[in-house]
Amino acid sequence: MKALRKFLNKMKPNFEEGGKLSMFQSVFDGFETFLFVPNKTSRSGVHIHDSIDSKRIMSVVIVALAPALLFGMYNIGHQHNLATGWNPGFWMTFVYGFLAVLPKIIVSYVVGLGIEFVVAQWKKEEIQEGFLVSGMLIPMIVPIDTPLWMIAVATAFAVVFAKEVFGGTGYNIFNVALVTRAFLFFAYPAAMSGDQVFVRTEATFGIGGANVLDAFSGATPLGQIGTAAKEAIGSFQTVDVLGQPLTTWDYFVGLIPGSIGETSVLAILVGAAILLFTGVASWKTMFSVFAGGAVMAAIFNIIGTTVVMTISPVDHLFLGGFAFGAVFMATDPVTSARTETGKYIYGILVGAFAIIIRALNPGYPEGMMLAILLMNTFAPLIDYYVVESNIKRRLKRVHVRE
Repeated sequence: MKALRKFLNKMKPNFEEGGKLSMFQSVFDGFETFLFVPNKTSRSGVHIHDSIDSKRIMSVVIVALAPALLFGMYNIGHQHNLATGWNPGFWMTFVYGFLAVLPKIIVSYVVGLGIEFVVAQWKKEEIQEGFLVSGMLIPMIVPIDTPLWMIAVATAFAVVFAKEVFGGTGYNIFNVALVTRAFLFFAYPAAMSGDQVFVRTEATFGIGGANVLDAFSGATPLGQIGTAAKEAIGSFQTVDVLGQPLTTWDYFVGLIPGSIGETSVLAILVGAAILLFTGVASWKTMFSVFAGGAVMAAIFNIIGTTVVMTISPVDHLFLGGFAFGAVFMATDPVTSARTETGKYIYGILVGAFAIIIRALNPGYPEGMMLAILLMNTFAPLIDYYVVESNIKRRLKRVHVRE
């Protein structure tokens, strides 16, 4: 590391003002601070020093995302094996999924970070670290067959119009990754839903067989539930690619069709444990999302006029992107409620609205994306009324004492 430090010190003058590469000063600063802790200190004002900064927070979130991402890569290969009827073994299955997901990660980071580098240099500011997480989230919440050019266009739209126009990292009111997913859903709905986008069947990268099942269907369990007829109430059963019945345990483990990083609740909970142990995410928000979803699902169970309304609360929490959204999206410290009481209210409403959208909108069986984006809008209002309520309560205490 000392040799690298000396090399950077030698190159640094070229990127400073007046240097021949000064136009790339923000890029160099971002790379340098990624490798080494900055040695700059504040000369005036009062500052609160902590052992964790935004770069470390982003690094912890990336680590927490790793279990779901790695499992998602294996699941892509596993679903491909089921569809083609050929199993090359664990490692080749994982490699297939890895090679399928890697281009999406690269495109997400190249486009998103590229825009942030340009904006930072134009504004003569430091490059913010926020997109380190968003760039990983975006590939994890899209179907495996999403074209790369669509991801590039949607990422560019989200970074520019959902982040930079508001002032950059820490100022955006909407979750950038979810805006990317929403843009894709509304601009290219055929590529975001159906039974052909969640399972890759072609024998790419030199791996895979050619015998695709005649009865192949890659519809997600939620997609199957959303299109089920009312007559199937009480007897409906979701199935996998082979037509075999799926159980709650299958939903929990995650070897089912779905977006890349959203299928395994087990892997997501491992990430949740990391976030909670390090104090990066709020357990109040996370718990409230699950609680709100479970209560609303139980209410719909009582009504029970459609198949989706009869799905058990546990299955609702395990299916689709509910668990992933509760752990990694709803807990976003920038776009969620920040007051302690507000976190409970915000989380409960996110979970409740996710189930409401699932149950009442048959054209969109997911629900979590729209629920979080909706509550992103109301998070400041929730915090405002929580603060106002605290002020009024304290004023009453003062009057009582007088």
